[in-house]
Amino acid sequence: MQRGAAARDGSRTAAGFGLAVLSAAGFGMSGSLASRLIETGWTPGAVVLARLGLAALVVAPVSAVALRGRWNLLRRNGFVIALYGLLAVAGAQFCYFSAVTRMQVGPALLIEYTAPAAVVVWLWARHGQRPRPLTLAGAALAALGLVLVLDLLSGVDLDPAGVLWALGAMVGAAVYFIVSADEDTGLPPVALVGAGLVVGTLALGLLGLVGLLPMRAATTSVEYAGADVAWWVPLLVLGLVTAALAYVVGVAAGRRLGSRMASFVALLEVAAGVLFAWLLLARCPAPCRLLGGALVLGGVVLVKLGEPRPAPETPAT
Repeated sequence: MQRGAAARDGSRTAAGFGLAVLSAAGFGMSGSLASRLIETGWTPGAVVLARLGLAALVVAPVSAVALRGRWNLLRRNGFVIALYGLLAVAGAQFCYFSAVTRMQVGPALLIEYTAPAAVVVWLWARHGQRPRPLTLAGAALAALGLVLVLDLLSGVDLDPAGVLWALGAMVGAAVYFIVSADEDTGLPPVALVGAGLVVGTLALGLLGLVGLLPMRAATTSVEYAGADVAWWVPLLVLGLVTAALAYVVGVAAGRRLGSRMASFVALLEVAAGVLFAWLLLARCPAPCRLLGGALVLGGVVLVKLGEPRPAPETPAT
């Protein structure tokens, strides 16, 4: 029985890693796709609103099917859904774009991706899950990798307001990992994502209506990997792949790995962003960035090795 339980745990963890990497790759693709649209006249707010709105249109009907008439789950988890939609979806996006209007993208991303450290602190303070030495070593190695991937060694200027906005994005990201991994709600992953995307889209739309998030779109064709495509093609990929798919499999990964492990695997999103910039935008990464990606991966492995092993099941007598 113990072997069977260990095999099930191993299979669940392997599936969780696969889903987490797929989610990180989806999120990592969004930057390259969005950058070309922004260059043609789209505002970041318009790109994000369209991306989340399309994702909500796709995921919400699937969420309704997954609930199987259990609408009481939505009512019972209204606070969790609002937290996920307002902070993890809309809040993280709004704060990040507010940060990059005041400071460079690299340091803003680095601050946002201190979210795994915030998750570790939360689990320690709230649930008494003290991090092991290997977890701390993995976090340090992953942080060094992020510095190299984001090419921050050349020196950057930090704007105080930008830092505060980036910290807000970090809080949103940490909430995403913590809420995604919570299985006590009874909500299927797709239902949590669908409801959260609707809430997040409405929140960003409201910010646009009151003028806090500039909205402007364009219909100019865009170029990726040397080929011109219609403006709506990258928009569809942004909505269907980098939002709908990435959020759903991200929550499914969190349920299997736990918030701490899932948050560290998500750091691969930065390395994936560099890779997609190379493939789609012909921006060849410097050797230090490739080394940084390897260090991030090594940090994830150390964090995994530092995870506590589940206690063996006691055979029934």
